[in-house]
Amino acid sequence: TRICRILPEFVGNRGTDLKVYVASSWRNDAQPGVVEALREAGHQVYDFRNPHENGSGFHWSDISPQWENWTPEMFIEGLEHPLARKGFASDYQALDWADAVVMVMPCGRSAHLELGYAAGQKKTTVIMVTEAEPELMYKMATHLVTSTQQMLAALQNEPETAPGG
Repeated sequence: TRICRILPEFVGNRGTDLKVYVASSWRNDAQPGVVEALREAGHQVYDFRNPHENGSGFHWSDISPQWENWTPEMFIEGLEHPLARKGFASDYQALDWADAVVMVMPCGRSAHLELGYAAGQKKTTVIMVTEAEPELMYKMATHLVTSTQQMLAALQNEPETAPGG
């Protein structure tokens, strides 16, 4: 498929285990350590911060330094910018490629949408829970964990059935 031809560009440190998409926030200092731990465990990892060997990931500031002050109409228009389209395509293709999605909290709307998409696709989903408001719909996730070690163990011992199964 098309995605198989794209993947060598952004995976790096390819292993023999799972293909993992790490969903989080640019502001989350724990995210790079999670990516590193997954790669050290032999997993192939999509890192939205560095999805390609020769480039960084999409950020709204690449389109406009004033992105945080956009009106709703400006935001909708911004979604059609070529850089936004390219960033979305990269992330979306990686979601389809992945066997599992690990959501590293704290994170925002995009990471939650990415995890929800993965849950709907019956992929393995792991939420690394930090101090947060309780959320009932996190029951959709295959695993809820509180540490990198628990996350790695959950991926290693993946059950045959999806959540609720």
